[in-house]
Amino acid sequence: MNFDECWPPFGSRGRNLLMLMTLLCGIGAGPVVAQPPSSIERLAWLQGCWVLSTPGRDIEEHWMAPKGASILGVARTIRGGALVEYEMMLIRETAGRVVFEARPSDQPAAVFHLIEAGTTLIVFENPKHDFPQRIGYERKGRALLAWIEGTQDGKPRRIEFPYLRTSCGPA
Repeated sequence: MNFDECWPPFGSRGRNLLMLMTLLCGIGAGPVVAQPPSSIERLAWLQGCWVLSTPGRDIEEHWMAPKGASILGVARTIRGGALVEYEMMLIRETAGRVVFEARPSDQPAAVFHLIEAGTTLIVFENPKHDFPQRIGYERKGRALLAWIEGTQDGKPRRIEFPYLRTSCGPA
């Protein structure tokens, strides 16, 4: 039995209508293709917990997984068992651009714009900021090199933070 026999009042017009509806609705068109990841989702390699331990100082950075076109981060520096610095960080998409918002302890917030991004590297820049003018992260396996750089007192300066991945759970 063919379509024309099942739908005699419509004949070949009914078959054409059904085919058109099938195409428009995507029925039988195969699997739905997922949207490409957003710029933020491409930075998921940053997520996790990172630590830099030296005698007398521990620095931790914790980055959440991308969600809602954002990645939230927090950092703290401990010396002699006491909190001496902290920072709230936000990487987010806004107006079609990716920005890094830094809110360090006892300082005003600053916004840096993405200037370079790869599968293991991100760099943000704000040439009008006092110091730093650039913030970067590069992942190498279980290591994460973070840095701040720019000009300070008319001289180039770069400070590096060589982190290692650590557990995000209780010790």
